[in-house]
Amino acid sequence: MLVDSHCHLDFPDFAGALDETVKRARGAGVGHMLTICTHVRKFTEVLAVAERFPDVTCSVGTHPHTATEERDITTAEIGERTSHPKVVAIGEAGLDYYYQHSTRQDQQAGFRRHIDAARETGLPLVVHTRDADEDTASILREEMAKGQFKAVLHCYTGGPRLAETGIELGLYVSFSGILTFPKSNELRSLAADLPLNRLLLETDAPFLAPQPHRGKRNEPAYVRDTAKVLAGVKGLSEDEIAAITTENFFTLFSKAATAANRAGKAVSAA
Repeated sequence: MLVDSHCHLDFPDFAGALDETVKRARGAGVGHMLTICTHVRKFTEVLAVAERFPDVTCSVGTHPHTATEERDITTAEIGERTSHPKVVAIGEAGLDYYYQHSTRQDQQAGFRRHIDAARETGLPLVVHTRDADEDTASILREEMAKGQFKAVLHCYTGGPRLAETGIELGLYVSFSGILTFPKSNELRSLAADLPLNRLLLETDAPFLAPQPHRGKRNEPAYVRDTAKVLAGVKGLSEDEIAAITTENFFTLFSKAATAANRAGKAVSAA
């Protein structure tokens, strides 16, 4: 069994093809998918996808690209939406200094609000960070000192120092199809050095399709291609890396384990 720990099944790219997409994922051995919220105001659309499939759960949060647009969303409003059994995570939230669609000030304030929500609910935070290693590490350290919270650095492309900071703080690191790209030698080297019990796999679908699917719309079934590369980097079999990353996922996203168990019982009863 594999898990796609980060995808966006509510995006228009999957309109009209969602059933087939999920079916292909299952056929590829993907037993669970976490579909990620990027706008709190569009949360109902994300939740609808999770409610539609027994093997899909979701998060609630504001992407840094829309941090300015949703700067009025409070920690309480985020937390209120986590009562649903299918909501197993906070985010994605964080810092993106590459595009800067939102101001740095709004991104940082939103990041801290989402950390507060993760701390208060006990749910893990899905952290988006791009070209912002130093500020991301600084905020994570400052906020962890105020009180512990769980988190994953998703679609990791940062440097070794941020990854090391994350591991030191008890966070997880997730790799996407970027790990398979021919020019990603430094990223593969970093993955080789990180502890196995802190690694996750994801697609970030519909973006970043791994080799040999580059140029196509990404989808959860393709997480197997990234798993194959990570297995090679770690000197393990594909079955071993699947088992380890799946266990890591359900350890971090413990509420998802409850949802998955409930879904399994429902299928068995049927």
